[in-house]
Amino acid sequence: MEIIQSRRRFLAGISAAGATSLVGVRQSLASEPPPETTRIRLIRIPSICQAPQYVAEELLRSEGFTEVHYLQRRGTADIAPALASGEADLSAHFAAPLLLHLEAGDPIVILAGLHVGCFELFGTDRVQSIRDLKGKTVAVPSLDSSRYVFLASMTAYVGLDLHKDIHFVTHPGPESIRLLSEGKIDAYLGFPPEPQEMREQQIGHVVISSTVDRPWSQYFCCMLAGSREFVRTNPVATKRALRAILKAADFCTSAPEQSAQFLVEQGYTKRYDHALQVLKAIPYGWREYSAEDTLRFYALRLHEVGMLESTPQKLLAQGTDWRFFNELKHELKT
Repeated sequence: MEIIQSRRRFLAGISAAGATSLVGVRQSLASEPPPETTRIRLIRIPSICQAPQYVAEELLRSEGFTEVHYLQRRGTADIAPALASGEADLSAHFAAPLLLHLEAGDPIVILAGLHVGCFELFGTDRVQSIRDLKGKTVAVPSLDSSRYVFLASMTAYVGLDLHKDIHFVTHPGPESIRLLSEGKIDAYLGFPPEPQEMREQQIGHVVISSTVDRPWSQYFCCMLAGSREFVRTNPVATKRALRAILKAADFCTSAPEQSAQFLVEQGYTKRYDHALQVLKAIPYGWREYSAEDTLRFYALRLHEVGMLESTPQKLLAQGTDWRFFNELKHELKT
């Protein structure tokens, strides 16, 4: 009974938030046709930072989507391939690997910014700064993961040679955390809920937090991207889906307690306290940062480590579409 009542409170809260945000956009909605498709497929991975696209489920239904599907995937490396293949329609994903997929010619289009950093680099006492990674062993899930790409950006920023200065080993997250606790590796880059668990267990210490440390905290981390074919053939549905997710981001900021409870009840995470910590810490201020500057920043860093050849201008021209984002910034004014 308590779960049912909690669910009802959540639905009432997010419905009220949706209604409030619609006050300034009723004219636009009245002029919009219904979505070209009533099905929307998003991606679910074990990461709390992507809360807005999970919390958005009811708002997506209010936008006319009668079928809202969340495709279960193992981790960030699976997001872009699912979008490129057309298995998924929209998803949040870290900006830097999206650029790699754009250069590779994958049919993906970046549509909007969602939130600033959630990555945290944990190290042993031997690592006090990014430069201290020189000669050290760092664990990542895989060499095509978002963590590896983010570490590439970080090392480029401080002038380290990604390929010569750091020894990378690949292990699943739980094993990497165990190895760090035993001092068998020197650093590990985690994202929610891992940092919350590591702090609680006093494993390592935070070397860099992309939530608060510059320059990472000045740029979007996760951005919203779509299958190019879905966006091309369903422009109304695309805008409606983006609107639902961005309104959900606002709800995560204004009602973190309700959002955290929803994530627990829907099985996205087990720990309410960890979910609440994440939602209160991550800036979901999608209006406050520049999506274009974000892509330029990461494109330059990845070029410096030899992971990208294309110029930022070329990637922006071939792989972004800001029409909907710009319209929604105007419509969803606070």
